[in-house]
Amino acid sequence: MITAFIKIKTKGNDDIINITPQIQALIAQNHIESGIIFLSVIGSTAALTTMEYEPGLVKDLSQSFERLLPFRKDYAHNAAWSDDNGHSHLRSTFLKTNFFVSVSESNLDLGTWQQIVLVDFDTRSRERTVVAKIII
Repeated sequence: MITAFIKIKTKGNDDIINITPQIQALIAQNHIESGIIFLSVIGSTAALTTMEYEPGLVKDLSQSFERLLPFRKDYAHNAAWSDDNGHSHLRSTFLKTNFFVSVSESNLDLGTWQQIVLVDFDTRSRERTVVAKIII
């Protein structure tokens, strides 16, 4: 098994970042022909998913989360911790913080328009860490 840590600076507030190039680079650097890569973002206010990473859909995803789980001050989490990111934790829970992607012929098994994205839901910028575990 190969383990790698990818550091990504984010802006927060639904910052959606395409991390496919960094993941594909790991596959190339480690000469992986076939295997499985497990990805996990550390923290409970960010998430990982796949999507067609284009400006319209990025905006649509952010707007969808604002409709489903809007920024509000009255979340119980906010009262418990005296902060403002209850919606961030809920949004992360809906997408999840980890998933697997298979690798074939040294490429991620993704659709033509499918990319791996990190979504930072927190209310401030930060540096996120994505852990990649490559199983060959």
